[in-house]
Amino acid sequence: MKVIYDKKLKRGKNLKRTMKLFCVICVIAVLGYFGFLHMKIQESIHQQIPENADYLMILGARVKGSVPSLSLQYRIDKAAEYLSANKHTVVIVSGGKGPGEDISEAKAMQQGLIAQGIEEARIMMEDKSTTTHENIVFSKELIPDTAASGLIVSNDFHIYRAVEIAKKEGLDMKGLPAKTPKVSLLKSYTREYLAITKYYLTGLIGR
Repeated sequence: MKVIYDKKLKRGKNLKRTMKLFCVICVIAVLGYFGFLHMKIQESIHQQIPENADYLMILGARVKGSVPSLSLQYRIDKAAEYLSANKHTVVIVSGGKGPGEDISEAKAMQQGLIAQGIEEARIMMEDKSTTTHENIVFSKELIPDTAASGLIVSNDFHIYRAVEIAKKEGLDMKGLPAKTPKVSLLKSYTREYLAITKYYLTGLIGR
């Protein structure tokens, strides 16, 4: 009986050891994967920004009533800075109206750009989209036929996925990264890791 008990005890210990090792491997794999995603995000936001792009595409973010969230305001500010320095560049503001928003995200961006001295004639509005993919697909229809070079404006954590989606839609674009509010850094990056993973998986299953 003692021999049988010892064998069972040994098997139990081996099983626990195996489970612990499996958990450690899983944790290392997850951390390594997130590290890879973070590296891709950092690569995308540290590229040289070309001057005199034909157009900018600003992706929408939350509007609180009629006031841009801080994330959206940073996007507006970055776009206005570029547009002020590159007078021939036009801009597409992209974003529909969601819950808690009195105006569309596109309208909020238009107003914000005009307030910073950007002429309304340079601003095209796409105000139906509700996702990053829709931002790009719907905005694509507004790109001037003569335009070749474009920049996507979004917060830095979002640039990699946005540019990848644009490439999939046949657009050769680079990112113009705006900063991410410090208060939402952890949340934004964590959600983006999951969003990129979903994007990868969707691509793999062909949907």
